[in-house]
Amino acid sequence: MTKRTSAKYKIDRRMGENIWGRPKSPVNRREYGPGQHGQRRKGKLSDFGLQLRAKQKLKGYYGDLTEKQFRRIYAEAERVKGDTGENLIGLLERRLDAVVYRAKFVSTVFAARQFVNHGHVKVNGKRVNIPSYRVKEGDVIEVRDKSKQLAVVLEAVGLAERDVPDYIDADHSKMTATFVRAPGLSDVPYPVMMEPNLVVEFYAKN
Repeated sequence: MTKRTSAKYKIDRRMGENIWGRPKSPVNRREYGPGQHGQRRKGKLSDFGLQLRAKQKLKGYYGDLTEKQFRRIYAEAERVKGDTGENLIGLLERRLDAVVYRAKFVSTVFAARQFVNHGHVKVNGKRVNIPSYRVKEGDVIEVRDKSKQLAVVLEAVGLAERDVPDYIDADHSKMTATFVRAPGLSDVPYPVMMEPNLVVEFYAKN
């Protein structure tokens, strides 16, 4: 198993939740955490514990961003007018790798990062290989012609386990997707409950 895959499953087990809603998640079999002490009775989490867990879950969902990356996005969400938690979700969903994943061009967030890195994606006709590239409203994201027949792409498009959300207009016959608008928390199809309000509390205190 690659480091990425094992890391992905470790996040699931640590959270005790199948955060991507994948059928292969080990949480579907074992709900306790990884390691020899994983089965110990869970104590009640403190406020700090709940906030930290909410942050780790949201950060992990987007391909386990580094703390530095995540904090930078949070700082920006705080500067923009409006609800910081909602702004944070909007900024995370505007990452190019997140849009590629949401448009169902690939089957996982981790694969989306790699797919962008390897130069398979164009934004408004220009090749972009930076997963954190921020997509704007009206931007057209497309899979390069040479990459449209890749097995990972064809498999992802056929996945029945998730739908393309309404803030992305995807055309799988052409392998293009238009980013319609930045979403709020209620628009994003998270398989588990995300609590950006607790993430805001975490950073406010730490």
